[in-house]
Amino acid sequence: MSQSQQAETYGEPNDLSPSTTSPEHSPLSLQVPPSPGGKSLGGDTLRSRADSFNSVAESSRTRGDSFNSNAETARSRGNSDLTTLRSRFEGDDLSPEEALQPDKTNEKDFEVANNPFAFSTGQLNKTLNPKSLAAYRALGGIYGLERGLQTDLVAGLSVDETSVPEKVDLQQATSVTRAKNPLDARPVVAQDAIVSGHEVNDQFRDRKRVFNDNRLPDRRGVSIWKLFWNAYNDRVLLILTAAAVISLALGVYEAVGQPPDPVEGQSLDWVEGVAIVVAIVVVVIVTGLNDYRREKQFSALNAKKDDRQVKAIRSGKSVMISVFDVMVGDILHLESGDSIPADGILVGGHGVRCDESSATGESDAMKKTGGAEVWQRIADGTATSKLDPFIISGSKVLEGVGTYLVTSVGVNSSFGKIMMGIQAENEETPLQVKLGRMANWIGYLGTSAAGLLLIILTFRFIADLPNNSDNPAKKGQTFLDILIVAITIIVVAIPEGLPLAVTLALSFATKRMYKENNLVRHLRACETMGNATTICSDKTGTLTQNLMTVVAGLLGTHTNFARDLGTYDEDKTVLTFAAAFERLSPEIRALLLQSVAINSTAFEGEEDGKATYIGSKTETALLTMAKDFLGMGPVAEERAGVEVVQLFPFDSDRKCMGVVIRLASGSYRLLVKGAAEIMLDHATQELFDIAGDSLEAMPLSPSARLQASANIEDFATQSLRTIALLFKDFPQWPPAGVQTLEEDRSMVNFEELFAEMTFVGVVGIQDPLRDGVAHAVKRCQDAGIVVRMVTGDNITTASAIAKQCGILSGKGRVMEGPKFRQLSDEDMDAILPDLQVLARSSPDDKRILVSRLKHLGETVAVTGDGTNDGPALKKADVGFSMGIAGTEVAKEASAIVLMDDNFASIVKAVMWGRSVNDAVSKFLQFQITVNITAVLLAFVSAVSSPDMHSVLTAVQLLWVNLIMDTFAALALATDAPTEKILDRKPTPKRAPLITTNMWKMIIGQAIYQLIVTFVLYYVGYDILGYDTQCLPQNRAPVCTGRGLTGLDLERCMSGCADELHTQLNTMVFNTFVWMQIFNEFNNRRLDNKLNIFEGILKNYFFMGINCVMVGGQIMIIFVGGKAFQIQRIDGTQWAVCILCALPCILWAVVLRCIPDKYAAMVFHIVGKVWFFVARPVMKVLKIVFKPVGKAWMAVYSPTKRFTRRSMDKLPNRKRTAEDGKAGGATTGDVEAAKEMTTFSTNTSPTTPPQKPTSAEFPMQPPPITLTTASES
Repeated sequence: MSQSQQAETYGEPNDLSPSTTSPEHSPLSLQVPPSPGGKSLGGDTLRSRADSFNSVAESSRTRGDSFNSNAETARSRGNSDLTTLRSRFEGDDLSPEEALQPDKTNEKDFEVANNPFAFSTGQLNKTLNPKSLAAYRALGGIYGLERGLQTDLVAGLSVDETSVPEKVDLQQATSVTRAKNPLDARPVVAQDAIVSGHEVNDQFRDRKRVFNDNRLPDRRGVSIWKLFWNAYNDRVLLILTAAAVISLALGVYEAVGQPPDPVEGQSLDWVEGVAIVVAIVVVVIVTGLNDYRREKQFSALNAKKDDRQVKAIRSGKSVMISVFDVMVGDILHLESGDSIPADGILVGGHGVRCDESSATGESDAMKKTGGAEVWQRIADGTATSKLDPFIISGSKVLEGVGTYLVTSVGVNSSFGKIMMGIQAENEETPLQVKLGRMANWIGYLGTSAAGLLLIILTFRFIADLPNNSDNPAKKGQTFLDILIVAITIIVVAIPEGLPLAVTLALSFATKRMYKENNLVRHLRACETMGNATTICSDKTGTLTQNLMTVVAGLLGTHTNFARDLGTYDEDKTVLTFAAAFERLSPEIRALLLQSVAINSTAFEGEEDGKATYIGSKTETALLTMAKDFLGMGPVAEERAGVEVVQLFPFDSDRKCMGVVIRLASGSYRLLVKGAAEIMLDHATQELFDIAGDSLEAMPLSPSARLQASANIEDFATQSLRTIALLFKDFPQWPPAGVQTLEEDRSMVNFEELFAEMTFVGVVGIQDPLRDGVAHAVKRCQDAGIVVRMVTGDNITTASAIAKQCGILSGKGRVMEGPKFRQLSDEDMDAILPDLQVLARSSPDDKRILVSRLKHLGETVAVTGDGTNDGPALKKADVGFSMGIAGTEVAKEASAIVLMDDNFASIVKAVMWGRSVNDAVSKFLQFQITVNITAVLLAFVSAVSSPDMHSVLTAVQLLWVNLIMDTFAALALATDAPTEKILDRKPTPKRAPLITTNMWKMIIGQAIYQLIVTFVLYYVGYDILGYDTQCLPQNRAPVCTGRGLTGLDLERCMSGCADELHTQLNTMVFNTFVWMQIFNEFNNRRLDNKLNIFEGILKNYFFMGINCVMVGGQIMIIFVGGKAFQIQRIDGTQWAVCILCALPCILWAVVLRCIPDKYAAMVFHIVGKVWFFVARPVMKVLKIVFKPVGKAWMAVYSPTKRFTRRSMDKLPNRKRTAEDGKAGGATTGDVEAAKEMTTFSTNTSPTTPPQKPTSAEFPMQPPPITLTTASES
């Protein structure tokens, strides 16, 4: 490109420096000659409206001579070309150097090695935080940014770009004061001229290196070592570790420092200490690995949650790209409801207003002005601080359409910087909170049992000291054994696996739900959806396919046309599409084209490699009709020659949208399209003759209005969406006598114009039902969920489709939104049980409906796709947004995104939600059974034992704890739901965690297991036929009769007792573990049905975990030895263990045959007796321990605060010293840094909750409600 051509393209002066005019520094602008015949791709909404969207900029650019003169004057003074221009905005007196001056905190953002662009990220960010027109001016305005970022405001970035072709400096960019070829004069790139059919390796390499991409770094995950530490950092495990280490030290001392016992030989007491330490390590490793796996799963889901598609212009074509692929220099579309993905400058648009409250705290809707107009106002000296071309990431587009130039992405954007400090953690769900409280309560009871055991055994130990001839080490070891057993009982009793089970179930469910088109954004929604009692569903796209086609219509009030003529009576004249549109005069045809093509936000684009229309499905259906029967060419060509004066975006309250265009004659035309019956109410005229050569109108007679209304009603009975087209011409704009908007006197309030319109016609748009939607609705109704349809369609269309879906039954009520919202709260509550269809509803009607349903105690799920649906989605217990048709605002307000917009996916969410709740209940039932059995067995056996040893040792109890806390959670939380899960009613909100049926199974199984283990432990010698002569009490007469004394007598008295006792203890331990394994199968069902093996072969997790538990138990029995204080048992003994444990399954059958109502009666009586006895005891304990607790806190709290402050001061002193050496930070800076560090510190979402101290446990147990499950 020659120097003169380059200057002409960018409006640069011809006296450029040599570096500017060198060929290798040619500007990057996609300027492709128009394709033959003037055909061009209309994929770019704003480009296709170039005249309208840049009308102000164009008018200002026509003042080029005067502007050049001012600019030349400024440049001749040896300063910036704009420093002498005076406007009324903050920072107006700043020079470019001052406006772009780096702050001390972000100087690195201004330093980029080998930067081929004119700007650094720091310079670009000076336009924001706070917004700065001075910085915008210093960057050269919109055209300087275009030049400096080597992009094109019309065509966007080239899809073939890897490295940029030239290097542009700041002087070159800012010298582009205006473009001599304005935006609307630049040729649109033809579709056949675009080279994009291949993947480009290393695409946008330079842009990514200098500006980064639009990804935030993954939240720094907790390392696996940190997770191990978190798992170990449990005060009970720490106490147990200390006791184990002391036990190990005493054991080693006894083995090494003491002579061997003459009878028992070398002491091996140290083995138990080692075994406990090893067991703790195993528990920590398994828990840490489990947490690590869970965190990885949630990280993957969060990445999917954050990804979305945005509309960009690349190589002149509108394309859908991932939000992560947005680059600095991209041109992005803006539409109402969009969530802005990156910072930038508005190129052009109509009525763009943004909600920036999430980014700036400013609650007002911020009106945006095009960058070209702002630049011209700065040049004219008329700019004020109210001018705002800045688009802030994270804000929402409330209304309007436009395009903007991206200037900052990812970590450099405003939203990115905020998110880097507050990256969200995985929230704790209500069920996790509820289970955490229950775990505290159960832990309190277990801790009380352990404390009571410790007190009893300690008194026994002290009382026996005078008769104890053991050495001090042996006595210390005996007391440590007592302490270790008590601590281990606490470990077993505290069910830390309860919250873990919820998290596992949620992680498994959310992953599987994603595969079934449910993207869970908030975990609490997953469990809540299982208990939903009503679903308020949209119609379009959810119940229907959202594949809209115009199948019938009415031109004027007399000409009917349809695709299928066979559905109409023979006496009614209905034309085909071709015949009807052939009768139109050129004027009427042009009017229809304007109504369809100009009054539309849809545009041409590409999906899956095919050219298509992108946008509202209603608008794409109209564009397809215009293309097929009205001879419409590319949308860009239809819009290119039309000047849009004002745009009225679609409003869900008024059910229509409009646009004002300037006609060639100089007059103005308002085009409106919307809901047919509402449009007809605002029409007072109709076209005199659709075949006439003019748009002559005549009054709309009552008979004509009645005929049009009948046609609309007829279309509605065929389940067609009816859209009417209106227009009205004005001689001037704004019209005389019409009130204008205060902020812009060229804009008019829509309601001022929307009257006395001319009726053009109606189209009937078919949107067929989704396959299987009727079956899905029926499944919901069978599951006790009421399905209601909330739609904007008229009452006839809504009723027809509701009947097809099975939503509307004979007794159901249908009501329109305007009538519904006029009802009092009492009247609403009275009709809501029968209300099944709410037609012609607004988003506010939906919000009111959700509020009243929740007031009645319903658990409400609601679907929404529009920006105005946000309040209803937030208000609902579970909000579903549409992944395809939904706006970004709706998605952010929702809890679950339906990626296929399909109602059947909601049914899947219900199934998985119930599966999560069932998984938790299964694990809870299993856990409490093990808790009761293990604690009572260890307690009773330890108290009754002469040597004060529990039948279950500390290491054995840790293995049991591993089984029930981790392995069982994995096994029971991974059952996939079946269709049968929908055969029951939803669980009420206030239903207890443990139902009557669960209590029946828990107490029944605990009784069986305790009876079997106690019988085996206490009378096992007799039942198994062991030689009781081996027992010490039976050996005494034999040994003394032999005349043995001293060491010989002691050896004779010992006999085979130790071996038999160890064998029996081993059998009790083995039987106990096998009972838990078999009972795990029982817990796969929560109802009274008997098939506990249903679907077991599909759950590989369950099978695998049980194989691990079985294999681990067998290995422990064979090789556990001294570490587990067990002895190998023979085949007969193995058979006894299995045969004692296996009846758990048969016993469960007996328990399931007991009706729940009888069990509830028994529990009610027992509960009354329990609370009658327990409450006085609890009061006494509270009186006794309250002073102790206060005394402890009085000593502990100051010590804790002193320690924490001391530890905090050490790093602060070190940091202050380092900052002093670096030369710089003040005390305030240090404190601010400290606060920011605290604010941005992330903790692991999978960090196990700390065990509460005894003072934190509730002194009163939670109320237990007994409910009767339905008999099945």
